[in-house]
Amino acid sequence: MNIVDLSLLDLSGVIVGFILTIMVLSYLFGDNPLFRFSVHVFIGVSAGYIVIITLSNIILPQMVFPIINGTSTVLTYLMWIGAFFLVFKTIPGLSRLGNGVMAYLVGVGVAAAIGGAVLGTIFPQSMGVINLFGRTGNVTNHWLHWLNSAIIFFATLTTLLYFQFHVSKRDDHPLADWLKRLGVVRVIGQVFIAITFGVLFVGVYIASISAFIERFVFIRDFLMGILPQFLVFK
Repeated sequence: MNIVDLSLLDLSGVIVGFILTIMVLSYLFGDNPLFRFSVHVFIGVSAGYIVIITLSNIILPQMVFPIINGTSTVLTYLMWIGAFFLVFKTIPGLSRLGNGVMAYLVGVGVAAAIGGAVLGTIFPQSMGVINLFGRTGNVTNHWLHWLNSAIIFFATLTTLLYFQFHVSKRDDHPLADWLKRLGVVRVIGQVFIAITFGVLFVGVYIASISAFIERFVFIRDFLMGILPQFLVFK
């Protein structure tokens, strides 16, 4: 990083990034005002970015400009009505007036989440397991292919069974014996879930280490650019 070749705007960004990086890394010595300030800056910038995106992608093009240009539709006015009633959620005495719109938004969000989970996770996972048994691959590794497919199928099945719910644990329940036998299978599914969480944790940990190394290299390059007489990292 050659500081001399940077423009004033780029140089200001590098300096601000360096200062904020030092503030975040100060958490290594415990919670302190510098770290809290950097977190507040991050939250404020993120909130401002979301507001700008909302204004530029939703409010202005879909609610304001259609009315100004005379191209408004029924959907445009419905959005204005919904926004009007949502304002009442901020008024304690009139918050009930916004419950209908809020319920609609929550319902749409839940439906989108369920649809995404079913179509984006459950169905592809199920089809992936089914397709595993249809690919033979190399003949010499045929038995390894089937063994791998069986393990994946068993892991998928036991994991799904782990999330099943039953209504009673009484011994006189008609399904008591079946549920007890299923308990062993659910434990196996729990093991696969623990392995998955372990792998995810390792991935997050590696990503964190990579981010830390990237910030360390940034600090090194910054110091080498402005303090060439202290090139301790050569």
